[in-house]
Amino acid sequence: MDKTFDSRVIEARWRETWEQSGCFAAGAGAATGEPYSIMIPPPNVTGSLHMGHAFQHTVMDALTRYHRMKGNDTLWQPGTDHAGIATQMVVERNLKLAGEPTRAELGREKFLEKVWDWKKFSGDTIENQIRRMGSSVDWSRKAFTMDPSYSTAVIEHFVRLHDEGLIYRGKRLVNWDPVLQTAISDLEVVQEEENGKLWHIRYPLVGGAKTAEGKDHIVVATTRPETLLGDAAVAVNPADERYQSLIGKTVTLPLCDREIPIIADDYVDREFGTGCVKITPAHDFNDYQVGQRHKLPLINILTREAKIVSNKAADWHSTLKSNNPSTSQVNAVVDMAIDIGIPENLQGLDRFAARKQIILDLEAASLIEKIDDHKLKVPRGDRTGVVLEPYLTDQWFVDLTSETRRDGKPGPGGLKAITEPAINVVEDGRIKFVPENWSNTYFHWLRNIQDWCISRQLWWGHRIPAWYDEQGNVYVERSEEAVRSKYKLDASVSLKQDEDVFDTWFSSDIWPFATQGWPQDTAELKKYYPSSVLVTGFDIIFFWVARMVMMGQKLMGEVPFREVYVHGLIRDAEGQKMSKSKGNVLDPLDLVDGITLEDLVKKRTTGLMKPETAPKIEKATRKDYPEGISAVGVDALRFTFAALASPGRDIRFDSERAEGYRNFTNKIWNASRFALMNLGALNEEGELQVPVGLNDGEYTLSVADRWIISRLQKVEAEAAELFKTYRFDLLSQLLYQFIWNEYCDWYLELTKPTLLGDDELAKRGTKRTLVRVLETWLRLLHPLMPFITEEVWQRVAPLAEKSGPTIMLQPYPESQPEKIDEAAEADIEWLKSFILGLRQIRGEMDISPGKPLPLLLQNASDSDRTRIERMQSSIQFLARVESMRHLEANEVPPQCATALVGQMSLLVPMAGLIDKDAELARLAKQIAKLESDLGKTEMRVNNPNFGKAPENVQQQTRDQASRQKQDLEALRQQHANISAL
Repeated sequence: MDKTFDSRVIEARWRETWEQSGCFAAGAGAATGEPYSIMIPPPNVTGSLHMGHAFQHTVMDALTRYHRMKGNDTLWQPGTDHAGIATQMVVERNLKLAGEPTRAELGREKFLEKVWDWKKFSGDTIENQIRRMGSSVDWSRKAFTMDPSYSTAVIEHFVRLHDEGLIYRGKRLVNWDPVLQTAISDLEVVQEEENGKLWHIRYPLVGGAKTAEGKDHIVVATTRPETLLGDAAVAVNPADERYQSLIGKTVTLPLCDREIPIIADDYVDREFGTGCVKITPAHDFNDYQVGQRHKLPLINILTREAKIVSNKAADWHSTLKSNNPSTSQVNAVVDMAIDIGIPENLQGLDRFAARKQIILDLEAASLIEKIDDHKLKVPRGDRTGVVLEPYLTDQWFVDLTSETRRDGKPGPGGLKAITEPAINVVEDGRIKFVPENWSNTYFHWLRNIQDWCISRQLWWGHRIPAWYDEQGNVYVERSEEAVRSKYKLDASVSLKQDEDVFDTWFSSDIWPFATQGWPQDTAELKKYYPSSVLVTGFDIIFFWVARMVMMGQKLMGEVPFREVYVHGLIRDAEGQKMSKSKGNVLDPLDLVDGITLEDLVKKRTTGLMKPETAPKIEKATRKDYPEGISAVGVDALRFTFAALASPGRDIRFDSERAEGYRNFTNKIWNASRFALMNLGALNEEGELQVPVGLNDGEYTLSVADRWIISRLQKVEAEAAELFKTYRFDLLSQLLYQFIWNEYCDWYLELTKPTLLGDDELAKRGTKRTLVRVLETWLRLLHPLMPFITEEVWQRVAPLAEKSGPTIMLQPYPESQPEKIDEAAEADIEWLKSFILGLRQIRGEMDISPGKPLPLLLQNASDSDRTRIERMQSSIQFLARVESMRHLEANEVPPQCATALVGQMSLLVPMAGLIDKDAELARLAKQIAKLESDLGKTEMRVNNPNFGKAPENVQQQTRDQASRQKQDLEALRQQHANISAL
């Protein structure tokens, strides 16, 4: 056993050993217990491991290892998601950087070949990173959402729902990303408050109509002047007396010279702007609803690239052809486009260039009343950051709102068929959220749900199994052959498959059962579905959790998991979201392996979307990590994540804490070496040898032995409960406290008097306890820190009469209540108080730890006297006491330093122990420095600008001042005590 712990060497060796031996496979070790399964939330195939993944995988691996050790037939199902939008973006960007043809120039087939090439190149990256973290997933069962078997399940999923009338195709407004040129989910929209303008535009009244003030126009306020081209009406509130006489009349739409009606609708807020609202049903979600109520035309004025449409039919045809295969419908839209009167100077302009031109044209026509500054929420795509447009296209939807089937056939609609069962299973406890309050978030979304747009205008993904003939008729089946067979269409009927693919979340909502072989009725499906728990962040309760519940209930008739453990999201030490643009992203493997400052700066400032932010990011990085990041190893990082896993929305990560837990790994290593050396189990070269007679013959247990065994039973019971309740933060505290403080700091010290003594029975008892408790807490700790526990266990196990190829297949420790010894625990707690009292005196008086102390005892009870007599050797050894004497009842002690153990006083005479003048000088120097430091801290707190600092900085400064005051008071008291000698 080497003198120092080398995490890199040990991690590499055990990763390879575990995987080659098949320890991670479901049923490893011939497990015959109840199945326990976890489905890994599939990371993007082209992504890389980030702090959120590493945190989440730590939790899942701890649960998996724990249940594997408990004897469960354990499956941790790995896999990756094809991530339609993200992957297509990466590949298109790479093509551009390489100067290769664009996606459009390549065509669908050639472009998809490029995507698969990229997948082969980058797909192993995150898998290898997951391996680095020691994740014990069953790699033999890894899945990919574009695997042939999985793709079959996705198609089956769609066809079954469509056949039940739960999927339909319709022309609806969607969130449209003009860069990606696809619809995106409401959940992928980031609403950002930005500074904008509110333009007040005059709409001339037609036919001599006048307002109540006698004006020949009404004024409409808008933040998006370019949408004026698609206005279908102007709306006023029916109760607004200013405009009641104008309801039913018309206005001339500026620049387009079209007449549009003035309508009345309660949607209009009389207090906002002028009380007149332009209604553009094809470009605003609220306006769409108004348009539906009043049967207004849907006038689309934008192309897929968010440019103003041309009135030329050829341009419209090429724009709409890929979205709508029906020639008759294309022509209908073309006719509408020709009639809407878009000025020629606007046609083909980008929407924001068109905005500027429209404002100039309106000003030239004296149609701008005024322009106000205005703060508004701007919807941006979370992938591209581009401003999104409500856009009218044909899309596929899952019906989640209807009470009855949309096609008029018998059977329930989406609400009763999909949404209601998903609510019921959480209400009746078949699925439990941990913490429970997240169920409210789940309920709120499901009870306010809209129909789900599942089509995306991408090429990378599962292509929608729908085919169109030349008349625009749609046929849905599993393949074109199945379509022709079902509908009896011969080869003369030309069919074209839908160009769109499924939303990635539609593909992944069947992950829990598609990975187990569905739609086939497999043995794995029967055994591992439903899974035991889903570990996930709260941010995808809508995206993924609720949708898996809906589809699990609908397609399997059973919940996909029994519990949902919802954790917070990893933030930086200041509580800020980690993002590349802020330069505060941490790569977990940089913490594992370490990284120099220069490499960290280069990593953070390379490839930024906004290169101009690089100097700011570099400055912050150099400030936060002036010496780079030290390597902490996997175990320390995993333990850090466990310690941070408290209930809540945010998890603040501080790399210094990980460095602290690296010290914990070193403590474990050194304590284990110490124990093995004291057992005579290591020779001078550090090689293991089993001492003769260690496990043979009679033995006796000291009070320290009985104490540590008793404490171990309580720790084992508490650990089991904390795993059950997912309190990994409390579990890590429990194990840290027991291993570092109780076993390493106290028990190892308490064994020394026995091991150095002459009582052979006591020696044997202590050696047995020393190694058996060590072996047990290694198993307790293994799910959180797998590498170091495996390495040490291999050396300790033979001494504790344990055998097996790996610690991970050993039983997880279970409490034995009969071994709890309250009397021994009380004795040791008393002894600890005794020793700590004397150590406190040494510290306060700056007395060397090795200097023997004379000790006077005052007010000792009968139990104190009994304990002193029984544990005298431990007291003298651990506290370095040269003599002990009980004071008589009326005896007056000399000037002493005092500590209390209950009612008993520990008195250490000061005369001759310290140099009074030197000690007073030392204390005076410390007091002066601390007074100066406190003064500076209080100046910061009292600074008028202190309130402008971040709240966490303010609190840290106030806490610092409080600590300095306490320390100063203690030093002054110590100075007074010594002055009195």
